Amino acid sequence: MTAAVAWDLSPGNEFVVNGAPWTVEAFEPQVGKVVLVRPEHEPWKTSVRQLMHHPSIRPSTRTRKDLPAASRGRQPKSVLDLPPGKRALVMMRVDHLREVETGFRSGDPLHALPGEPKPRYDPQSTTLTERRHAKVCELRQELVRNPDLAAAHCLDKVSYRTLIRWDLGRRRFGPVGCADDRWLREATGRHISTAVREAIFAVRHETLHRSKLTAKDRERLIHQYVREEFGEDEPVPSYETLRVVWKEWFGPSGARQRYAVSAARAQAVATGRHVVVSRPGQVVALDTTVLPVKVREQVFGDPVSVHLTLALDVYTHSIVAFRLTLVSDTSIDVAMILRDVMMPLPMRPDWGEEMEWAYPGVPGTVIAGFSGGKVAGLPFFAPETVTTDHGSVYKNHHLIEVQRVIGATIRPSRVLRPTDKQAVERAFGAIQSLLFRILPGYQGVDSSDRGVDPEGDACLTVAEMEHLIATWVVKIWQNRRFGSYAPSWDPAGDHSPNTLFAASMAQGGFALQIPPTELYYQLLPTHRVMIHGRRGVKIKNLWYDGEALDEWRFRLSGRGGEAKDRYVFHRDPRDPCFVFFQDPLTHEWHQLRWVGLPDEGRMPAFSDARVRQVMRELRNRGLKPKSDKDLLPILLDLIGGSVPVDQWPARLTKAQRIEHAREEARVSAAAADRPKPPPASVCADEVASPVLRLGGDVDNVVALRWRERAEEGQAAIDGERRRRREAVVEAAAAPSALGQRLRRPSLTDLLDDEQESADEPGGHL
Repeated sequence: MTAAVAWDLSPGNEFVVNGAPWTVEAFEPQVGKVVLVRPEHEPWKTSVRQLMHHPSIRPSTRTRKDLPAASRGRQPKSVLDLPPGKRALVMMRVDHLREVETGFRSGDPLHALPGEPKPRYDPQSTTLTERRHAKVCELRQELVRNPDLAAAHCLDKVSYRTLIRWDLGRRRFGPVGCADDRWLREATGRHISTAVREAIFAVRHETLHRSKLTAKDRERLIHQYVREEFGEDEPVPSYETLRVVWKEWFGPSGARQRYAVSAARAQAVATGRHVVVSRPGQVVALDTTVLPVKVREQVFGDPVSVHLTLALDVYTHSIVAFRLTLVSDTSIDVAMILRDVMMPLPMRPDWGEEMEWAYPGVPGTVIAGFSGGKVAGLPFFAPETVTTDHGSVYKNHHLIEVQRVIGATIRPSRVLRPTDKQAVERAFGAIQSLLFRILPGYQGVDSSDRGVDPEGDACLTVAEMEHLIATWVVKIWQNRRFGSYAPSWDPAGDHSPNTLFAASMAQGGFALQIPPTELYYQLLPTHRVMIHGRRGVKIKNLWYDGEALDEWRFRLSGRGGEAKDRYVFHRDPRDPCFVFFQDPLTHEWHQLRWVGLPDEGRMPAFSDARVRQVMRELRNRGLKPKSDKDLLPILLDLIGGSVPVDQWPARLTKAQRIEHAREEARVSAAAADRPKPPPASVCADEVASPVLRLGGDVDNVVALRWRERAEEGQAAIDGERRRRREAVVEAAAAPSALGQRLRRPSLTDLLDDEQESADEPGGHL
């Protein structure tokens, strides 16, 4: 009987054939033939046997009479679909049915209420029919005593047949079988005519190119479109209907206008396929933002803004590397942070044992043996793909060479696909909410949320902020429980970045690859120049020389192609005091000093921008010197070393002080990245240890280094003068022969740069 009802072949009933609905047009029981039709298709005539035994044909629920109305053409109804008030009413009906069936409201004699079972509901002395009639009388009496409550509970129309229908529905569908199908009416939506639909899409297309409009403005435009295109007689729904329909079709309109335009454009343009990340290092997201906390630079102690660059592993959400820079990151900064991703993080003096390497599979002693010391509990690996934004810093020839050296692929995120870098964006937001907001000097989200004086509240130096972030990453972030970022193979599991990295090591192993120290030199930008016989090499308007060039001064490199017969030199733009040369025979790396560096004393820090400023000043003065000895006094003058110590801070503006602090920080970062410590005579002094005094009258006290910086400049000038005087005395004590003086070129002759370049590599002897 059930099969006959389920396979009702009456005309008008529906069947689903391969997911498409077909309607029975005719049924011939004498010959066992059925005709099914579908719009825009030819009628299909088949047999009843084929229809019932075909694996891809099922009766449609929209025309099945054995299902409740609330389940026809939809998923089966359940108690959770009911509103809370109706849900309580259904459970009350179930209690009445249990009392009718068993004599107890709970349906269990072990959980009987006081006075149960009532005499008229006692199964031992009454029949089911008698109990049902008794229940109808009880509900009628309740209607007389409290008509409002009975009407609210829908008890005023309960009859004997109603109890039977409730009981059959409860036995078949559970408690929801007692519910009225009118409570779960089909949500047919709102009727939108063809004209109004066309107007809505036309207004949607038009408003994407305009400034942001309100829902009331869009309603007026819809009325205008319908009136002009279809006439005044075409009805238009109310404002509330149009607002709800707009939200259902296009989503809430709370986004910024440019983001809405980008999202609409992204839906129309396909820009690649989805990438499933399944292992650490497969995708590393890289991004830079301005640190929302004011810090103090370590030269003058002024409050400044720094840039925070994060490298986040997308699979484990581990912050594998970060850097703080006083200027926006450059290609060399990106190269160094990728180098940090590949190298283990050394333990710091104030870090405890709980922050050491503790991942299973690779003992910490093995890692310490390779790295030369104890290692912190932070993942390191060779990245496969690095995802960045579309900044110009990621689009240059230097980074192309960097990705070749490290064996990774640096790819910008897809256009109009913010999900490619959402992990690192969420990491910035998490760090801000968990750490930066509680630090003194926090600037807020925008100017409206900014405090009275965040610059005056700043008390942490750049070095202290870097140490604080490193400690927070290793100790807190790596052990923080995941929320919605649990892995797909264990969505309900309890994971953190550390535990997920340990699980991935157990699943796929761990490749222990610590890059050599020479990787620093290989990641630096290259310059292909000739070696001058007497003066060394000229790079970026500065001359460099050293003993490593002695064997190659009068020899060509033998290279072919674009850089024919030239040598390759590597140079760190953050510290122009040195360049690095790889010996062609031994492949050993040698450091070449700038020939303008004084032999005695110390040289204040400077950068490529300062060198360009020197050359611009020389052009303004009408000079074109060929010796770096002539460049040194002008360089020191521009740096500020010739200003008296007592008056120097007063004569520098805040922008000039920040510029000097940036140069000092960049040179210090370059010195820290070099694999070997610099020689005794270095370009810039090491960064002084910051002094932080808490609890006193002044909490924002740092070690000011502008006096030492001025003394360095003055010492450099004195040392250069002393060296020149000694050179003059030596020349006077040992005069050369007359023939030698005639054969030697005059010191006052200024050679042209083009002529020198043509005479290289031998030079003038």
